[in-house]
Amino acid sequence: MLKPQPVTSTPRTASDSQPIAASNPKPAARKQPLNPWHAQLSPYRAPSVVRSLWQVGNTLVLLVLSWGLTFELVSRGNWLAVLPMFISSLLLVRVFVLQHDCGHRSFMPTAKGCDRIGVWLGILTLTPYHTWRRLHALHHATSGDLDRRGKGGEIHVLTVKEYRELSNWGRLLYRLYRNPFVLLVIGPFYQFAIRQRFAFELPREWKRERYSVYFTNLGVLVFCGALIWAYGWTTFLLAYVPVFTLAASAGVWLFYVQHQYEEGYYEHHDKWDYTEAALEGSSYFAMPRVLQWFTANIGIHHIHHLDCKIPNYYLQQCMDEQPGLAARHTVTLADAIRLMNYKIWDEDSSRLLTWRQYRQLA
Repeated sequence: MLKPQPVTSTPRTASDSQPIAASNPKPAARKQPLNPWHAQLSPYRAPSVVRSLWQVGNTLVLLVLSWGLTFELVSRGNWLAVLPMFISSLLLVRVFVLQHDCGHRSFMPTAKGCDRIGVWLGILTLTPYHTWRRLHALHHATSGDLDRRGKGGEIHVLTVKEYRELSNWGRLLYRLYRNPFVLLVIGPFYQFAIRQRFAFELPREWKRERYSVYFTNLGVLVFCGALIWAYGWTTFLLAYVPVFTLAASAGVWLFYVQHQYEEGYYEHHDKWDYTEAALEGSSYFAMPRVLQWFTANIGIHHIHHLDCKIPNYYLQQCMDEQPGLAARHTVTLADAIRLMNYKIWDEDSSRLLTWRQYRQLA
């Protein structure tokens, strides 16, 4: 069992808690004291090679079996393919979370080890590893900062004041963007299947990230080409696309409920605090154990944002052993559906509002 060390009051800065952002250009940030959790959580940061490789191994074996069964049943026109199709989509979500841990350099003892695993997992998730890693670092560095929105690929939210200043056309576009069908179906498919295939949005100096797009595209081409060669176009479209689409939608839904809830956290940069953004602006998604396994503990999101160097398999232990990290905002499966109704941030009440609540404002 891990033995946490005593809390230390050694002053640190917000940038110290963001290891992956440290090696990447990041927005200018106001220096501020970091909470003493940095030292308290240090025992949980050491990854276990055995546990990490076991996670990768059991996930990939199960994915090959379930997805292979899906293709076989679909090729025979058997409707029972729906069951392994659903399981495959959940396993693909787990693959993405493992890739996510690699991106934080928390999955293996060395950066090279993390990168080697993450690059190959990215082919399965259609996600250029190095590109995503750099952008996701910005999400952790700016989450909840109203003056630095849109830098890390988070789900965009407007304030009441900003929404009121929009034209009618702008309001319509925002309403469409926040529509659940757009957020959970159209958006995820566009992001993972189309947008991530191109590098033109990336700065030219991001050479490694641009090459990551090209390498991933090549890997996806080979992987999908082999499936099409083996099973044909029809089976491929019926067995691959639904699994990928379900996984992408589930992943974005997870991302949504981790930050978009009524008592969330949004502040302008001069008042923004990294620790508060982690603990107040990130939820604990309480799921049944089986779903917690499929999502590799990513629902313990407040601790993950507090210290992204903790491997997924230590997050539950960390929360159990650290009473001070009890969830401030717990979300259940029922809550997760209801949260889709929240659309716009009210700075006066510090609440995310539904459209009905917005219309009731003076």
